[in-house]
Amino acid sequence: MEKFTDQLYQIVSGLWHQSMVHPFVQELSSGQLPLTKFRFYLLQDQYYLHEFSQFHQAIAAKTDNKLAKKFLLASVQDLHDCELTIRTHFFKQLKITAAEVAQTPIAPTAYAYVNHLNMTLNHAGIGPAVAAAVPCYWLYQKVGQQLAVAGSPVSYYQEWIDTYDGDWYAINVKRILRLTNMLAESGTAADRHEMQTAFVRSSYYELHFWQMAYEEEKWL
Repeated sequence: MEKFTDQLYQIVSGLWHQSMVHPFVQELSSGQLPLTKFRFYLLQDQYYLHEFSQFHQAIAAKTDNKLAKKFLLASVQDLHDCELTIRTHFFKQLKITAAEVAQTPIAPTAYAYVNHLNMTLNHAGIGPAVAAAVPCYWLYQKVGQQLAVAGSPVSYYQEWIDTYDGDWYAINVKRILRLTNMLAESGTAADRHEMQTAFVRSSYYELHFWQMAYEEEKWL
């Protein structure tokens, strides 16, 4: 029997392909991505990951599902121990100071993506909220796996690739996919529709996050 997440992947396969071939992603691999664009990405992703961690905690606080709560709270710790720690390493190497982080405006797409996540939780519930989080895990794994084949001649970019091609990351992807399928199976048809909508919207924002960084998006 086809899993719910397999159905979701088929729906967004074209959208995810656009992420795979986006200039930001391709130039990470080739080493041609200007460091200014990577710095911009890191600053915006720092904001996003902080909010993503808060989002996990908010879902955990609202669910009685023990498996969901355990995964969500463990993921908060993983975000801190792994992704955010790696970002701190990048910040030191690229001389991104705490003052620069504080003074950097949130870009429109990053702002909209985070609002989408919170709106999904507040208005659609636990299942859709979990589904909204999936592309951040799963798409990044697929990007990391694709780029790992050739690697990157730039050490910063290779470290970024290694993060999402690692075994620890694969474990978390499997866990959130398993949780998503479990919630879909126990939900109604209406619940699954809301989960699909949330998943598609997050996939859209993932694509536009690359573009946001590539053009160093501003409000004005």
